[in-house]
Amino acid sequence: MPYSYPRFGPWFLHAATAALFVGGPASAQSAPSAAERSPFLGEWELDLTRMPDSYGPPPKRVIYTFDDVGSGQWRTKIDITAPDDSVRHMAVQYRRDGKMAPGEGDTSEADSAAMNSPAPNVLVMGLSKNKTLGAVRVYAISADGKEMTESAANVDNMGAPFVRNFHFRRIR
Repeated sequence: MPYSYPRFGPWFLHAATAALFVGGPASAQSAPSAAERSPFLGEWELDLTRMPDSYGPPPKRVIYTFDDVGSGQWRTKIDITAPDDSVRHMAVQYRRDGKMAPGEGDTSEADSAAMNSPAPNVLVMGLSKNKTLGAVRVYAISADGKEMTESAANVDNMGAPFVRNFHFRRIR
């Protein structure tokens, strides 16, 4: 699911995120028209040159993939490559209805997620670990569809809330 970039510790959730657990196989379905296609669908890479100063050592690479798998479900995959080239794989298959979906893969930061899309270019993700809220992420797509911004809200070790922004560029 979402991920915690920093220190590759708990959920990137700082990003994440979102989202992320491996779901079932994609169903065969005709492709939606360009007008129906969500601006989220595709592959996004974290812009490491724009990492928040308060984040700590950055990962080597972060890729988010959003796929429409049919029957009203999406699948989001997140791959986080650490500086030592190890990769954390997370995925989640869900409906954008705000209901919990279990995650698969690396669940060190979150084991379930819920997503809701209040506008075509906005996706809200809540992440949970062991039935406790872990983080909230809001993803927004730019008007030109080339950039995705993730706003990751959480609390630090002292219990103080914070929000960090992460910027992604479309690669597919």
